[in-house]
Amino acid sequence: MSIAICPGSFDPITLGHLNIIRRASRIFDRVVVCVMFNSTKTSPMFSVEERVDMVRRAVAKYPNVTVDCSDGLLAEYARQFDGAVVVKGLRAASDFEYEFQMNLINKKINPEMETMFLTSSEKYTFLSSSIVREMARYDADLKGLVPDEIIDEIREKAKQWRLG
Repeated sequence: MSIAICPGSFDPITLGHLNIIRRASRIFDRVVVCVMFNSTKTSPMFSVEERVDMVRRAVAKYPNVTVDCSDGLLAEYARQFDGAVVVKGLRAASDFEYEFQMNLINKKINPEMETMFLTSSEKYTFLSSSIVREMARYDADLKGLVPDEIIDEIREKAKQWRLG
């Protein structure tokens, strides 16, 4: 059985993330979306538990996709899945440089780990969780950027942030 791991902070999950997950679900028998703790992101909008819940709702329509979380290194997390391939989406050349460097570090930690890069669909190349968070903070329309089932949750969290 072929297994893909789609890691990310998903703060929040976007339609760009979902596009990569959906495409991975067509290539692999099983896809594990792993919500990762990212120590470089100092103030996430959502807790890990909230992100896991939002991702679960967003991927519910894909029968071969499951959701997990980890606060460890991706290379260590991947060891539990024999022969799993990490799938990462790339929007631009700058994404490639960063992800290529991460791949080299991961290979040093876990030489068995393979990484596959999927280029973003052109309609999502501009999209990131940080853009969604910023738009939400200004009460902008999030339709077409994130799954419909989590828009209200993002708006409510942004409202709480604005109110202090």
